[in-house]
Amino acid sequence: MSGCGCEMEARNAQERKTLLIVLAINALMFLFEFGLGWVAQSTGLIADSLDMLADASVYAISLYAIGRSDLLKRRSARLSGLMQIALAGLVLVDVARRFIYGSEPVSTLMMSVGLVALVANVICLSLIMKHRDGGVHMRASLIFSANDVIANAGVILSGALVWWLGSRLPDLVIGLLIALLVLRGGVRILQEAAEDGDCCEDGK
Repeated sequence: MSGCGCEMEARNAQERKTLLIVLAINALMFLFEFGLGWVAQSTGLIADSLDMLADASVYAISLYAIGRSDLLKRRSARLSGLMQIALAGLVLVDVARRFIYGSEPVSTLMMSVGLVALVANVICLSLIMKHRDGGVHMRASLIFSANDVIANAGVILSGALVWWLGSRLPDLVIGLLIALLVLRGGVRILQEAAEDGDCCEDGK
């Protein structure tokens, strides 16, 4: 029956299921990565774990936006972008703190935990890719997941460099780069939300 809304309901159900799965993965990975990142004294791992926490919040916001108005979806995306920008600021503070007061990152923990996080985020990215043509709230989730995969690869590389060079600088550098990556993602989401709003207004 045309116009019954069944197709939209099915799409919303699929998005909801996907977001619930990636929300659970990111929440668990935040606890896992933050705890071991603290033990490893790794700015990169702590930055990545906070990124996981922010992403879990983003997925929760996107989950709330499913089936609601386009205006609410844009507002949800904007909130997600602002949260990412705030996270980037926190990571930059941690990088500066560890640069001033020192740290001794454990390279083996960095690489092993980074590898687990990489696998988790590849799974999340593959799930969200199926909804890449969805609303701005789903596009926001896609951007965050893609950024996470890049960040995880960076943590693994920095762990290898810490071991090879015997220096904490690679860990501080990857922490800084993750912060800039998250900042860029947040700004990009704000831009997409604004463009989406402009398109809706032009379509009136």
